[in-house]
Amino acid sequence: MSQPIRFHEFLLSNAPYLSAGVLLTFLSSFGQTFFISVFAGQIQTEFDLSHAGWGGLYMVGTTASALLMVAAGGLSDIMRVRHLGAFVLCGLSAACLLMALNHSYWVLPLSIFALRFFGQGMSTHLAVVAMARWFVAARGRALSIAALGVALGQAILPLIFVALMTALDWRTLWLISAAICLCGAPVLVRLLSKERTPQSTSDDVSSTGMDLRHWTRWDALRSPLFWLMAPSILGPAAFTTAFFFHQLHFATTKGWTLLELVAYFPFFTVMSVVSMMFSGWALDRWGATRLMPLYQLPLAAAFVIFATVSSGVGMAAGFLCMAASVGAHSVLPSSFWAEVYGTRNIGAIKALVMAVMVFGTAVGPGLTGLLIDLGIDFGDQGYGIAVYFLLTTLYMVIGVSGARKRLTPVAA
Repeated sequence: MSQPIRFHEFLLSNAPYLSAGVLLTFLSSFGQTFFISVFAGQIQTEFDLSHAGWGGLYMVGTTASALLMVAAGGLSDIMRVRHLGAFVLCGLSAACLLMALNHSYWVLPLSIFALRFFGQGMSTHLAVVAMARWFVAARGRALSIAALGVALGQAILPLIFVALMTALDWRTLWLISAAICLCGAPVLVRLLSKERTPQSTSDDVSSTGMDLRHWTRWDALRSPLFWLMAPSILGPAAFTTAFFFHQLHFATTKGWTLLELVAYFPFFTVMSVVSMMFSGWALDRWGATRLMPLYQLPLAAAFVIFATVSSGVGMAAGFLCMAASVGAHSVLPSSFWAEVYGTRNIGAIKALVMAVMVFGTAVGPGLTGLLIDLGIDFGDQGYGIAVYFLLTTLYMVIGVSGARKRLTPVAA
């Protein structure tokens, strides 16, 4: 029996591939809500938008990106990551440039669409699909390492750019963002100069899912499991996005400044990384189907805490609970889909999942923004959000228990 590879040996032998994953997820930050929302005040002032108006435009642009993800995400099954990834990063750079130069209300949804599609959508999608396909026995470790990129972005970019706003115009900061993304394209090509194949076509590299089958996207859509799991895909995206999207409003209702609130982001990121790395280790040891059903319970606790407390200690507890679920969410679902549906068509299936997730990021800010305009503060909405996550947990327990019966003993 071969000995399991040591962690440092795993890192060294796979450094280019893992680094490419980290680079893609880090640069996706420029299309993530936690970054875009840093400029919410300036955008709302510039274009004379209310909370609901800004949330509505964000929902339109993000929903359009989710629809395109269904079609474009399958390209990862037939194109190499270095080629498709370089194009995506150039597109993300162009999206940042459009945001910097745009002065028209009617172009704003297009700017949001491009940022969300190339950033949160395709950059993240390429990273997780590559890790899920390139790694099998160490899939959990690979996914957790790749996810460090967005964790790093979440920890440092809001603080850096909020600080830079005191000296630079907000449009100048978007120009800087465009330059950073553009520089990432040649780095990605260099890292993947000896890239692994984009599509696994032989049985020794392509793992099967339930019933020892290679499931297609349409097979997945017709299975009850997908629809039982769909609320758990949509929920974290919708409501964690809404939290960061309305961070200025949330801070104000709690009597905090925005800088005081974003100062907690590094703590949140560190805890997310701890959860992420633990989840990756646990995933490789026990498998995603054992871990999936209960990982959203800390999110329910987080939103109850955010609804009830205003103290620094209370906020820290809320961020800690949120981080536990967010870190696990960065790793477990991507591996789960590979386990239950196989890896041969994982790009097309994951694109569908990503579209649901991106749609959730559209619904969350729009719905919560409307409720804010109706007089229900975001913090008070936390009780209803917590109930939602309790229901998703119930659906996951039902769905996963049925899936485990159809997996081989090793996969289960």
